Amino acid sequence: MTNMTVEDFAGEAIEQGKAARKRISRSELGEWGAGPGREDPVAILERQAETRMPELVPIRYARMSQSPFAFLRGAPAIMAADLAKSENTGLIVQLCGDAHLSNFGLYASPERNLVFDVNDFDETLPGPFEWDVKRLAASVAVAARDNGCDDERAATAVEAAALGYRESMRMLAEADSMTVWYERVDADQVTELVQKPKQRKKVDRAINSARGKTSLQALAKLTEPDADGIPRIKNQPPLLVPIELLDEKIVNDVFADFRRSLPDERRVLLDRYRRVDQAMKVVGVGSVGTRCFIALMMDKESGSPLFLQLKEAEASVLAPHLKPSKYHHQGHRVVVGQRLMQSASDIFLGWATGPAGRFFYLRQLRDMKGSAAIDSMTHGELARYAQLCGSVLARAHARSGDRVAIAAYLGKSDRFDRAMGEFGLAYGDQTLTDRLSLLAAIDSGRITAARHAY
Repeated sequence: MTNMTVEDFAGEAIEQGKAARKRISRSELGEWGAGPGREDPVAILERQAETRMPELVPIRYARMSQSPFAFLRGAPAIMAADLAKSENTGLIVQLCGDAHLSNFGLYASPERNLVFDVNDFDETLPGPFEWDVKRLAASVAVAARDNGCDDERAATAVEAAALGYRESMRMLAEADSMTVWYERVDADQVTELVQKPKQRKKVDRAINSARGKTSLQALAKLTEPDADGIPRIKNQPPLLVPIELLDEKIVNDVFADFRRSLPDERRVLLDRYRRVDQAMKVVGVGSVGTRCFIALMMDKESGSPLFLQLKEAEASVLAPHLKPSKYHHQGHRVVVGQRLMQSASDIFLGWATGPAGRFFYLRQLRDMKGSAAIDSMTHGELARYAQLCGSVLARAHARSGDRVAIAAYLGKSDRFDRAMGEFGLAYGDQTLTDRLSLLAAIDSGRITAARHAY
């Protein structure tokens, strides 16, 4: 057997990246046009609704109809079907599957430090790296237009996201695997990216707000004491509805299954809490209609609260277009994808099977989580934020994919950046058209939207 050096391995990866350009050039990545036979976007949403709680689906449509960016957030299945019709690089990473701007944010690491990272993994699955970048590019373009930017400024914001991805991937390609694995962006680094004092104050407020979002804060917001002084989750229909347990054994079985998915030391910590109350909770835009519950737990010794979220995990929207997940349990798929992509993950991240064989994953409801106010950003703020998101996405991809091959594909020029700018604008146009289809379906009575988006 021939002994291969590090340079040999790098050389192979570089050749692999350059070979991918022959499959599809960087300029070709920027092309988008709805070809003949494209499926009706509303039909895709209707098919998703078949497995969701029917009384909540109208809220989903109402939320998606609010703006082009809201529509894009709720339509990863539509975009996945579109991406699958184009040639891809074949450079495979663990995809987020829904890497739009609002799926990045702050949260607490196990060491209680605030980190900035990708934070939604419902659609995670291995696939070509550019699918996530294109999803990010489209979201930047749509958000920029929603905020009043013309196409030229929207394109520069998208190009900033692609630049952040490309430069970060090139840097990581030169690092060893352990360095890549431990790479992370903390809150202080986010602040350092902002130069103007007024903008820095805005970032500081967002960071301080995230630090205040704890289970203790949620206790004050989401509960009220009963006659015996025990905290109970408020009834705030339709978004938060306490549920009476028809079968205590079912819930106990779900939590026992969740407990088995945790490492031994986390089981010890979980066992220090007792379950006090539970409720159904409506979350997000695209997730509305899936089954989501919160559980109020109390420390057996101190009475301190802990809120856990149980969120239904359906098959990824990418699944019809990529190789099947090796995880039969969809909650397990989400958890593994999250642990693989994030620089640090929730200590209570786990999975369980619920009634009727439904799959769930569990995590803390509020653990110093914070997100950016995309709709109030200036062009400059949006471009800097997009560049940060692109950089973080590259780090997430580098943990699972061949970072040297991807960096070789991207190259040193701005050709990839410009291609993503073109794609973002083109798919932004498609998003406007698809949203009009949704509005027409609502107006015609084909689908029903709630009177309020809540």
